[in-house]
Amino acid sequence: MLVWERPEPPDRPVPAPLSRERIVRTAIELADVNGLEAVSLRKVAAALDVGPMRLYGYIATKEELLDLMLDAVYAEIRPAGAGWREALTSVAEATRRAVHRHEWLADLIGGRPQLGPNALARGEAVLAAMDGVDVDVVMPVVTAVDAYVIGTVRREIAERRAERASGMNQRQWQAAYGPYLERTFATGRYPALETVIRDAAHLDADETFRLGLGFLLDGIGAGLPT
Repeated sequence: MLVWERPEPPDRPVPAPLSRERIVRTAIELADVNGLEAVSLRKVAAALDVGPMRLYGYIATKEELLDLMLDAVYAEIRPAGAGWREALTSVAEATRRAVHRHEWLADLIGGRPQLGPNALARGEAVLAAMDGVDVDVVMPVVTAVDAYVIGTVRREIAERRAERASGMNQRQWQAAYGPYLERTFATGRYPALETVIRDAAHLDADETFRLGLGFLLDGIGAGLPT
């Protein structure tokens, strides 16, 4: 029986009351601070000041715990607004905000089944907002937006982690590698790349995300059956 359907054991107030919700909340707190490597049933049990065996009545494996953590965050992601474009825009932005709040989410989102109650509720709300769109294209449209969001946030989190690992922010990186690029562009072999780097507007991450999402939704709108 899947963890979503498996009943919890009877409450035991001594030595410490437990529930799946409390276990998952603790696991998320650990992951928010130190990443998924800080999460195991043993480490969560230690944070709760209980023996690891007590957790097995609630969660059988680490994989179940990760599924529950992912689903808990899906509760933060809901579409808003009227119409398919507004709904997809809001859920895309809410997903990105959730990943930036919970960096570890970038390692799980898109790679695990979305079968928990919060994930299903999010999916139901998104699809309900697509009412009026040809049923044959609803899932391809939602999948395209999800792919854009997941790809973008994974890149953003990878860049954030690289900055931490190198100890260099974007300005420091530009100062370090700028002379190399100047010498490379001086060869004349990369004129298009040079033009973009020198002359294009340098948008921040928020502006880049919104602009790319807008282009995607414009294309979807143009391609929807009428």
